[in-house]
Amino acid sequence: MLSLYLLRHGETDFSHQGRFCGRIDAALTGEGREMAVRFADAYGDMSWQAIVTSTRRRAIETATPVAARAGLDIRRDPRLDEMYYGEWQGLSKSEAAASDEEYFARWLEDPTIGPPLGESPHEVSARAIDAIDDLCARYPSGNVLVVSHKALLRILVCRLFGRDLRNYRQEPNWQVGALTRIDVEAGEPALRLYADVSHLEPGFDGPLDVDRDALGPLAPSERRAVKPAADRAAARAARSAPAAATGANRAAG
Repeated sequence: MLSLYLLRHGETDFSHQGRFCGRIDAALTGEGREMAVRFADAYGDMSWQAIVTSTRRRAIETATPVAARAGLDIRRDPRLDEMYYGEWQGLSKSEAAASDEEYFARWLEDPTIGPPLGESPHEVSARAIDAIDDLCARYPSGNVLVVSHKALLRILVCRLFGRDLRNYRQEPNWQVGALTRIDVEAGEPALRLYADVSHLEPGFDGPLDVDRDALGPLAPSERRAVKPAADRAAARAARSAPAAATGANRAAG
């Protein structure tokens, strides 16, 4: 069985101020660095197969203390980078709403339209699930830590468990420094822990192992089986074929 530990990075000035950060390469605040140390104190002695982060500084800084404790190098995967927020990069929600009230209202109703000139949740979902499928193929058992970002992680959980991406922002909040655990066995994901922050509290005495039934049952039909390697290769070929055809058509035109 593979246990995926999905950790949101620690606090940044953008998260503290409630601003869209996206591709901005923000550093952790002092509080964010303390969150990273507390996570390492709680989980650094676990047997980790790998520690994988996005390419953003805030994710790498969050993983650095636990990687040092575990004696592992950090692998960086751009597929785990946060959603690109386009015209909303660096803005607060009130500033984004003021820039185009009608579009912002539409986005609140259906966030799958994505931010203006930004990335859609469907695009984020495709690259995130590709990264997770690759990890599941490479590490069929053991513990793998993934350090990423709020929107991507909520979208990923929706995708793994068959939730409509329109609702990804309605999922329970995922605070900075919060941890989710998903076990994958025989291609089936099971939620064991969601957005837990107990490791950030003084006196925390070790990793939790929460029965997923306490988090609410998921019917088997709602789960997304993790793809075997052959299926992933076929899916990638299918995705690239339309793009190639489109490029040929443009060249011909």
